[in-house]
Amino acid sequence: MSIAKTGDKVAVHYTGKHSDGSIFDSSVGSNPLEFQLGSGMVIKGFDDGVTGMGIGEKKTVIIPAVEAYGEHSPENTVTIERTQIPSHIELTLGSSLNMHQEGGHVIEVVITDVTETHVTLDANHPLAGRDLTFELELVSIQS
Repeated sequence: MSIAKTGDKVAVHYTGKHSDGSIFDSSVGSNPLEFQLGSGMVIKGFDDGVTGMGIGEKKTVIIPAVEAYGEHSPENTVTIERTQIPSHIELTLGSSLNMHQEGGHVIEVVITDVTETHVTLDANHPLAGRDLTFELELVSIQS
């Protein structure tokens, strides 16, 4: 039986859950996720969870925040004056905006607070600071 190892291209069905059991993402009912083990294409804990699995094997892995999307970092939150955002942009809590940085980098931020004069933007990944659970099923391996 083939065992998934670093460098293999794998296809995996997964269901991602928060610690309260609510599902945040799943490939079940659609195409499996395909990636190369050890390439950095997926979070470390997911990669580590698939490594060593055999085709058809199912398992559940719990990934601590540090091996998932990292801890929520206050440094990735900024409060700016409302006038710095173009007036045609609707400022709704939970909405995403693209923020352009020096050097041409674009990062996605989420509006976390809006007042008469200021807007708070959070550039942390939406899953940062959360331990994640993944139900995995290895569908195929290509060496």
